[in-house]
Amino acid sequence: MSRLPVADRATVRRAALALVALDRRAITVVLALHGAAAVAALAVPWLVGEIVDDVVGGAGASTVDRLALAIVGCVLAQGLLTRYAQYTGYRFGERAIARLRERFVTRTLALPVSVVERVGVGDLATRSSVDVATVGTTVRDVLPVVFLSVVRLILLLVAVFLLHPVLGLASLVGVLPISLATRWYLRRASSAYIAEGAALADLTDTLTTTAEGARTVEALRLTDDRIRHGHTSIGRLWARRRVTLGLRTRYFPIVEGSYAPPIAAVLVVGGFLLHRDAVTLGAVVAAALYLQQAIDPLDQLLQRIEMAQRGLASFARVLGVEQVPPESAGTAQRPGGRDLVVRGARFSYHADGPEVLHGIDLAVVPGERLAIVGPSGAGKSTLARLLAGIDAPNAGVVSLGGCPVTDLPPAVRRRRIALITQEHHLFIGTLRDNLSFAAPDASDDSLREALRVVGAEWADDLPDGLDTRYGDGGADLGAADVQQIALARIVLADPDILILDEATAALDPTTARRTERALGAVLAGRTVIAIAHRLNTAHDADRVAVFEAGRITELGSHDELMEAGGAYAQLWRSWHG
Repeated sequence: MSRLPVADRATVRRAALALVALDRRAITVVLALHGAAAVAALAVPWLVGEIVDDVVGGAGASTVDRLALAIVGCVLAQGLLTRYAQYTGYRFGERAIARLRERFVTRTLALPVSVVERVGVGDLATRSSVDVATVGTTVRDVLPVVFLSVVRLILLLVAVFLLHPVLGLASLVGVLPISLATRWYLRRASSAYIAEGAALADLTDTLTTTAEGARTVEALRLTDDRIRHGHTSIGRLWARRRVTLGLRTRYFPIVEGSYAPPIAAVLVVGGFLLHRDAVTLGAVVAAALYLQQAIDPLDQLLQRIEMAQRGLASFARVLGVEQVPPESAGTAQRPGGRDLVVRGARFSYHADGPEVLHGIDLAVVPGERLAIVGPSGAGKSTLARLLAGIDAPNAGVVSLGGCPVTDLPPAVRRRRIALITQEHHLFIGTLRDNLSFAAPDASDDSLREALRVVGAEWADDLPDGLDTRYGDGGADLGAADVQQIALARIVLADPDILILDEATAALDPTTARRTERALGAVLAGRTVIAIAHRLNTAHDADRVAVFEAGRITELGSHDELMEAGGAYAQLWRSWHG
């Protein structure tokens, strides 16, 4: 199964900068508050050093008390500034992630249907849930902490240098191992976390398809096979996670082992300088306290850098959706009529895969009812996808009114041609919501009429009528009822051409027959192409196309094909016993 692309580092960097640039004012405020909080924190070790020097110099209690009160004031100022900096940063983060979610949803809905079906459930579901949430956590929780930690580290080192340049040089003892270890980690972490995300998508896809196909698994006794497949996916994810775990278990010990040497170096060098009267005892104490303070931001930085790598990998996967070419906007050309014509159409789902359709020629005139019958796997549903413009033929052309269907603007194509299959979705919300998608301006009377047309009389008995809620916390509907709602949407959409791909398969024969007749009455004058597994539909059609192995082997009315005594006649006799 193919996967959606993943954005490269340059794209991620540009997108991150663009996301930040949309809220420059908030960023400026956050930077200013965090900077002020860091400066307030810097004053404390310096004041402690001053107390030490004053005590050594014989200063009185009043001087020490004033310095102690100053320390209390600095601590309170740091706390208040940090609080408002975090508050402002969280607000910025929530706004940024809201924009990202809206952008992701908009771009996902613009994906061609063929791409969504090809990549499967797992990859897209993981990006829309796990990856978007990870990016949100990174923007809201990680980036402010990383920024504050970096600022504090820089200011603390500058403060040590200001106390004495030699003490500042001694404090850099731990910089080299930390820099080398971080460089080694960052060069490997991004690709490792992206691979982990792909493995998680595979596992999600495996579990989802197994759960959705539980009845098939049970009927065909495929339980052991699906368990083995699940174990393989879990093993692949575990292997990927062991790689990222291995990176962390090498990186963190090296960096954490670099905390103590700078403090020891400052104390040793400070003792030497103190012996030569080059510095005061208070300066050495202040330098040691500064480096002790540096442990906290460095620790925070280490804890967040791993989360940041996850966030960047997830951001790359989220942005990858935008690299899929959107559905073609089409051309300014408009159909000159309602004739749907297929000429020499050939199609395969993959470039190196087997050909599914072999030179199909078919012309459907306006208002005609065409039934397509044939064994499973003959290519009927594939032809329906080509007629609806979901896929383009590898050779030949499918045109509406002389214009290739795939060249039509999506809005025009969807208004002119509607494809409805036996797979339907009931959105969380009211019955009115689920129907109004097809016609936002439709009145309640029109919605009820559409339900009656498709034989959904059960809707009249609902306690809350059109306001009945479905989904989480709401009522449940059977597959047949959901299918009738989908058919009612088509009635409301009022397309010129309707393609029914076994759209009544979930209905019992009596209900299906009644629904098909009702649809036939309301769609009078429109072109209807029905892929039928019940031959009663074919009997009522103007013409019947018989599909076998990707080719049309027979084409004519029911009576003509029965007289010919070919494949259709055999199917009809088998159908009626």
